[in-house]
Amino acid sequence: MNKNTVATKVIVPCRFSYLHCWEPDSVNGGDPKYSVSAIVPKSDTKTIEAIKAAIEKAKKESVSKWGGKIPTNLKTPLRDGDIDRPDDEAYKGCYFFNANSRQAPQVVDSKVQPILDQSEVYSGCYGRISVTFYGYNSNGNRGVAAGLGNIQKLKDGEALGGRSKAADEFSTVEEDDFLE
Repeated sequence: MNKNTVATKVIVPCRFSYLHCWEPDSVNGGDPKYSVSAIVPKSDTKTIEAIKAAIEKAKKESVSKWGGKIPTNLKTPLRDGDIDRPDDEAYKGCYFFNANSRQAPQVVDSKVQPILDQSEVYSGCYGRISVTFYGYNSNGNRGVAAGLGNIQKLKDGEALGGRSKAADEFSTVEEDDFLE
C-alpha cells in the first residue's frame, strides 16, 4: 500500500540541517516550533519533481485563501542552495526548504523504531522526513509552507554547525594527572 496518498504530502530523502526535533525552537521571537532545513541534492530529480508537484497542488487547493487567484508575489518554500547559501558547503549543488510543526515529530530509525538517544539525530545526518505542503495567508504574507510530519534517520553524516564529539576532542586522563 502506498503510504503517500495525499497529493500535497511527500516523503523527502535529505540531509538534516538546523534540526530541532527534540525541543521546539523560536525564530525571531515567533512561536516555538519543531523544525528542520531539508537539504536535497539537485541530482535527486525524482524527489525535486515530487516536491514541486506537491507545491503546485497546494497552490491550487489554496486559491480560496488568496481571494480566488494565485498571487504574483507568492512565497514558495523550495530554494536553491547555490543562490541562497553560496558560502555554505553543505548546500552546494542542492535545493533546500524549511519544514516546521507545533507538534513534536516522531523520530525513528531505519527499522521504524523510536530513537530515544537524542544525540543519535543531529544536523548533518541523513534520513527522510514526511512533509505536507499547504497554502497560508497571514498578516499580508501569502505563500506555500512545508509542514513537518515525522523524521526517519537512515545514516550518520558529518555534523554541521561545528559541533564535535567529546571522544574526538579528549583523551583519557588518569586521576593522578588531573590539574598538576
